[in-house]
Amino acid sequence: MKTFIAGLMMAASMLAISNTAMADEQITLGRTILLGSGDHGAKIPLLICRKTDAIRVKAERDLNLEKIKVTFNNGQTKTIHFYRDLKKNKYTDWRKFAYPRCVKKLEVFGNSDGSKAGVKVLGRKK
Repeated sequence: MKTFIAGLMMAASMLAISNTAMADEQITLGRTILLGSGDHGAKIPLLICRKTDAIRVKAERDLNLEKIKVTFNNGQTKTIHFYRDLKKNKYTDWRKFAYPRCVKKLEVFGNSDGSKAGVKVLGRKK
């Protein structure tokens, strides 16, 4: 009986360790609304810098996503081009940075199919 309980506890601990080791935590970096068409991006200022190694976008309504300009804590910027149509509640693929970076500001460029479209920018924490 003791060996059975010990084996059961060992199996349960292995499952718990493997799930936490494999899971990447998804965090919301910010949300904004894209209006009709325009050359100006929708800005998402972050109050504190958020450390992430990749970003992805979720469309809350149908939209055409062009690019996202990411500003890091040290002032450097990176423009990530998407150029794709996103349907409601669909995601882009993860776009990775070379290493975990501290994101300070996001600027989303795109057009809504209707009058306005909500956009949620997600980050991945390891």
